[in-house]
Amino acid sequence: MKTVLIVECMQEISSFNPVPSEYENFEIEQGEALFAHRGGNTAIGGALQILNADAGIRVMPGIAARAGSAGLLSEQGWRRLSQQLLEAVRAKIDAVDAIYVSLHGAMGASGELDPEGFLLSEIRAMAGPDTPIVISLDLHGILTEKMIKAIDGLAIYHTYPHVDFADTGARAARLLLRLMAGGPPAAIARAVIPALVRGDELITRTGCYGDLIRECQRLEAEGSALSAGVMIGNPFTDVPEVCSQVIISTDGDGKTAQREAERLAAEFWAMRHRMQSRLVPLERAIGQARTLKGTVCFTDAADATSSGASGDSNVILQALREAKYPKRVLAQIVDPAAAAAAHQAGVGATLSLTLGGGMDAERYRPMPVTARVKLLSDGRARLETMGLPLDAGATAVLAFEQFTVVVMSRTVSLFDRAMYFACGLNPADFDLVVVKSPHTEYHMYDGWVAANFNIDAPGATSANIAQLGHRICARPMFPLDAIHEFVPRATLHRRG
Repeated sequence: MKTVLIVECMQEISSFNPVPSEYENFEIEQGEALFAHRGGNTAIGGALQILNADAGIRVMPGIAARAGSAGLLSEQGWRRLSQQLLEAVRAKIDAVDAIYVSLHGAMGASGELDPEGFLLSEIRAMAGPDTPIVISLDLHGILTEKMIKAIDGLAIYHTYPHVDFADTGARAARLLLRLMAGGPPAAIARAVIPALVRGDELITRTGCYGDLIRECQRLEAEGSALSAGVMIGNPFTDVPEVCSQVIISTDGDGKTAQREAERLAAEFWAMRHRMQSRLVPLERAIGQARTLKGTVCFTDAADATSSGASGDSNVILQALREAKYPKRVLAQIVDPAAAAAAHQAGVGATLSLTLGGGMDAERYRPMPVTARVKLLSDGRARLETMGLPLDAGATAVLAFEQFTVVVMSRTVSLFDRAMYFACGLNPADFDLVVVKSPHTEYHMYDGWVAANFNIDAPGATSANIAQLGHRICARPMFPLDAIHEFVPRATLHRRG
């Protein structure tokens, strides 16, 4: 019987969020606690399904660390987290035949701009050159040179909005079993594309990006590739190797891997202009929302907590107020002081306070309101798709004028309706709903709202990429720079 060690480290950050994240942002699971992922729609859950079905495999649960998207991880937080992760691996490495590592790929820490590369290099040094290591990655991850040199294979998400967490873990586990069975070392071709993209065309169900992903799925299904993916990175993680890239892994056939990677990279490059957001001025969106029947959605992607923003933008609320928008508005905001004041006052109380502008103070200003406390909660919920827990801390529902606002103490992912539902609020009961996420699954809003306006607003995750202020990423980079000619060239990596 052979032993597979499972490790996870996942966080996505925005370098433009001034609030650093800390070790305390991470939920840490160790040992048999990882088995709770069985049957769940997580990468570990999918990997366990495949590994547990093989009678010749024993799973050794190591450690899993997961944090919501936020600002750059502090130096102290990274030091503590990385030491804990590597110590957990070191304690079990001697009994391991192979390793599966679940990653996001868009981490960043003060003093270490390639955390995943560092972890994988350290794990490789402990495991030695002959132990297979396979990873899974979010398509918004950033596969770096250091990462790819440390691994034997990888699987990448194929959906956005993401629903294939377990499927990706399962694909990674199948690849790991193949390597353990003595299959030849994979040839991994990587074609880097100097482009940062953000927009509706990245929705894989409907956008042109989805056409490229389906080509990757075809290559996998017909056996031309062991794994294939197009990674669009996270344009808000300002690190040296942020980019878009095509990754093709084959069963030793390097020429095919390179050819297909370059072909898909050329197709991607030709569509780069389409893969930019079409933003709507806030004043125009408010004007049109007045005339529409049915619920409208205001997408505040610039303050998307799931992408690493602070969540304390009140720009849309303030504009609706100043425009005297008359209909019912439902929104969310991160403001620990306001949430604490509401909890102290109690349900039914009326209090004067400010909302927002307390975290990203350079972009937002506190908004004074006199509000009634409608509901108080512990801020706990579960994501609709993944089922993973959310903990927004002390949470309150405040009502003032025509506004109903869910006020949270901590940032959590808001790419579904979970926090609204957990507070007894149904978006369909309101005329305008603010969603702090670039996209949600189709049925959550787009399938039934009268219109969805992607608002042009300031924020640490603004889709107006050229205005964010990148300082570290490689240049030239579209759309930060004009690039008149680009010919993809894939590099080949092969271990063993």
